Amino acid sequence: MEKIQKLSLGVVINPMAGIGGPTGLKGSDGAATVDEALARGGELRAESRALRCLQQLTSVRERLQLVTFAGAMGESVLQQAGIAAKVIGQAQAEPSQADDTRRAAEAFAEQGVDLILFVGGDGTARDICSVVGERIPVLGLPSGVKMHSGVFAVAPEAAAEVIKLMLNAQLVDLNSQEVRDIDEVAFREGVVKSRYYGDMLVPEVGQFVQQTKEGGREVEELVLDDIAADLIENLEDDTLYLVGPGTTPRALMDQLGLDNTLLGIDLVLNEEQVGKDLSGPEIEAYLSSFVGPVIAILTATGRQGCLLGRGNQQLTPTVLRRVGKDNIWVIATKTKITELGGRPLMIDTNDPDLDQALSGYYRVVTGYRDAVIYPGSCGYGEALSLGE
Repeated sequence: MEKIQKLSLGVVINPMAGIGGPTGLKGSDGAATVDEALARGGELRAESRALRCLQQLTSVRERLQLVTFAGAMGESVLQQAGIAAKVIGQAQAEPSQADDTRRAAEAFAEQGVDLILFVGGDGTARDICSVVGERIPVLGLPSGVKMHSGVFAVAPEAAAEVIKLMLNAQLVDLNSQEVRDIDEVAFREGVVKSRYYGDMLVPEVGQFVQQTKEGGREVEELVLDDIAADLIENLEDDTLYLVGPGTTPRALMDQLGLDNTLLGIDLVLNEEQVGKDLSGPEIEAYLSSFVGPVIAILTATGRQGCLLGRGNQQLTPTVLRRVGKDNIWVIATKTKITELGGRPLMIDTNDPDLDQALSGYYRVVTGYRDAVIYPGSCGYGEALSLGE
């Protein structure tokens, strides 16, 4: 009987990754930020996202040889998924810290794993890159607030799909991708300072892995003004507008003469700002007593093309269900849309059913009385049939 070739996989989870997103903290780096996020009612999301990926791998678990760290760093969620793994270490702090992630990466390297699957954001990617560099292929499962690096799958299910294709000996590209992170302190002040930290090898297939995010302005001021003019012409009285992050929505706020949170969510009602830089729970509380229509005005991240789930996690599933797909106004320049190279707008709300409901074609305002129709996708709905 032919021996089955197993894929050796090291799994490490940053359990606090992403906790600062819905609470409006724009990051989760540092113990003080985590404490503040918890005090604001932040919920842990990394484990549930890891479980979504691992549940897609149960059908091939006999072909996987997994190693991980104890408890919340991997062991717990693997047990929930019913996938056996060898525990080769544990965190020295509770909750685990960056040094624990680095120790796990080093332990995986010593074990000679074929691939490291990590759950976190850019900070976690930095920690792993500092240890393994381009020695071992890695694949990030996005769970953080900031995901500017090119090492992440577009969704938990997409990460599982890449692994399945590797197991099936498909032609999976292995490319060097940048690890980037931003200064969270400057980020909270509305300034994006992206820094390059190194490269890691990433298995890539089609549209399953996101692109490195580009910071800074990409379009001329005139184009932004044209988009803002179109929006203002269509604003309705007694309708609440949730104005998302980015320079494109900021043009709307500028033309209305309102203060803008470049990297947060502001609320506008009858052309007046009624909420500034609100967290997810704060938006939910406002909506609980608001009876009128609610519209979200959003743009996609540069090159990644992520519409929901990167930088606007304050728009929680509860908020987005209240808004509904038809009341999501997408704005972007034609340059930004063209740079996506045909990839759909990414939707990753951390709620698979909602992701599916929000997928489909969107009208994208690209100028004054100028718009295109463009698809949005959760990145895994159609992908799940490929590796079965």
